[in-house]
Amino acid sequence: MSDYTKNQLKKSLGLSFNIAVLIGGTIGVGILRTPGAIAGLLDNYWLIIASWLFGGLFVLIGANSYAELATMLPKAGGSYNYIKRAFGDYAGFLSGWFDYITNAIPPAFYCIVISEYIIILFPNLASFSTVIAISLLLAFVLLHLSGVKNGSAFQQITSFLKVICFVCLVVACFMYSGVKVPVIQKDNSFFQIGLLFGFFKSLQLIIGTYNGWNSVCFFAEENDDPSKNIPKSLFSGVLLVVSIYVLVNLAFFHVLPIKEIAKTNLPAAEVAKVLFGENGAVIVIVISIFSLISILNAFMMIPPRILFGLSRDGFFIEKGTSVNKGGTPIVALLVSSLFSLLLICFVGSFEVLFSFAAFTSVIVWGLAYFSLLRLRTTEPDLPRPYRSKFHPWLTILAILVSIALLLGFIYSDPKGFVIIVLITLVSYPLFLVLRKKKIK
Repeated sequence: MSDYTKNQLKKSLGLSFNIAVLIGGTIGVGILRTPGAIAGLLDNYWLIIASWLFGGLFVLIGANSYAELATMLPKAGGSYNYIKRAFGDYAGFLSGWFDYITNAIPPAFYCIVISEYIIILFPNLASFSTVIAISLLLAFVLLHLSGVKNGSAFQQITSFLKVICFVCLVVACFMYSGVKVPVIQKDNSFFQIGLLFGFFKSLQLIIGTYNGWNSVCFFAEENDDPSKNIPKSLFSGVLLVVSIYVLVNLAFFHVLPIKEIAKTNLPAAEVAKVLFGENGAVIVIVISIFSLISILNAFMMIPPRILFGLSRDGFFIEKGTSVNKGGTPIVALLVSSLFSLLLICFVGSFEVLFSFAAFTSVIVWGLAYFSLLRLRTTEPDLPRPYRSKFHPWLTILAILVSIALLLGFIYSDPKGFVIIVLITLVSYPLFLVLRKKKIK
């Protein structure tokens, strides 16, 4: 208990940070890139919009459950705390490390992508891509070593600028009076294998793009009033993100037909060329850099909180609970950053990373929803400042959708499933070793 008091995180974050980290940790370059891949998979205007709305409704129902869990157990690390409380140490250990891996990979990826976009703007720097990526990583490490307040202020500023950029892009698209989008009619049934595969693959990319919607829960322990701030920020943040994603898709389809969008890896750039001429792509690159800097900042803050929580429960080294004067879990930050540094040269493609993150996230979310049902039964007297609406029906619906998505992802991404199975098999002996060490 003395270690916990000594290494306690500071309650220095409020509602504005919560909303900023949810927006910053969710809206990245994904929404500027995924519409092209999804248009290629589905090729139907209404089905594409319905898929984005479906993903948004899924995370909104999830927010209803997470609002209760995070206010009931406002601890650093988010999901794994609830799963551990409901199902024991091993379930907590496995879900915690799944969540950590999912959130610790993106910083390396975002550093690489930002460096790529900087090189597009300044071609003379082409031979310095790795140097730029590592420099970005180090700059953010220094920012967060200086304290939580600086990281929080940076998050709020960059998230605000990001929203302004997207609003301007959407308005510009709707002001464009070009060719109306023809709705492509398909002769085949939705339940034909090809389209069903495309639907689940699209949902995997969409869930990957929504990933980060529960970011506020990782910071519950540092919030000055979690009981009020977490539910408010979860619902308002998720609704804002869903609105932006659907509007961006509608805006893109207002400017270009689906078949044109399906041909490009960065549809936003093609849309901007139509709106602003050949130099339009530069505008999209600037928006992308703003989006990426904001999401990079959020993902520099999230993994250390998970690692801090895992360390406190004996699932990582004891030093992982060290907190500096500025309130930053310093060892957890440095370990996570070292992991990112090692990945900068080896990280996979955009789609692979997104798909894997969606896969592991749905597993963790599903287990968290199960834990809500179980804790209502096993610990009915736990303080619940927020009680999820329409319980247990919405929670059961969230679980059923999670299972359906998981089965769909296994069908559309068997390689990702094999990796998850291998991680699970390796995790149990590792858990036993750590538990023995903890008992000693």
